[in-house]
Amino acid sequence: MAAVIITGAGSGIGRATARVFARKGWSVLCADLVADAAQKTAASIGDQARSFVLDVLDEDGCDRAVAAAVELGELSAVVTCAGANGRARADEMSRDMFEHIMGVNVTGSFLIARAAGRVMIEQGTRGAVTLISSINGVHALAGQAAYATSKGAVLMLAKVLAVDWGPFGIRVNSIGPGLTDTPMAAGMLADEKKMRWAMDRIPLKRVADPEDIGEVIHFLSSDSARHVTGVFVPVDGGWLTGA
Repeated sequence: MAAVIITGAGSGIGRATARVFARKGWSVLCADLVADAAQKTAASIGDQARSFVLDVLDEDGCDRAVAAAVELGELSAVVTCAGANGRARADEMSRDMFEHIMGVNVTGSFLIARAAGRVMIEQGTRGAVTLISSINGVHALAGQAAYATSKGAVLMLAKVLAVDWGPFGIRVNSIGPGLTDTPMAAGMLADEKKMRWAMDRIPLKRVADPEDIGEVIHFLSSDSARHVTGVFVPVDGGWLTGA
């Protein structure tokens, strides 16, 4: 059975993606910094899933997560849903906030992808890596000097990994979620004025369900996308068409 590692699997897009992969017959390593959250996701799936406590900035932890996934089956995919956000005007943003967001979103994505990539190369089998970027990685919004910069870096990281690992049969792509019904977006979703502003910019006039993102991630991880690598896929209801 094919196995997938999903970081940030304790909530939001990560949890929904874990459930999508499980429905499609994959074994799922549900990795999250919060043990209870990872366990809840795994328990909601059943025997196909295992929880794993992971700080994506811990290199040894990333290696252990990959080893745990290999115990579930042939490591065929990794999805980097773990992320951090914070909003402040650039001149008022602390160095700590900037470095934390860049660390989790960029360095953390690199470390788990590198750990998985090494094993995929050693296995000699094809694999897929999907990095979670954002529409804000290509479209600037005020107050997001750290978040938008980090997501732009993730987009380029995916392209470089696609070039590095293509000869080994490893495909690497990035996803750009738009406004999605997740805990990270809870503040905006509860603000009527902000929601009117957002709906004016989304041609489909709806907020994405986390499984909308998960289904696209699964497609990119499947053989149906076997000739797709190095691309950035917005899943935003059309937001970027008018950016």
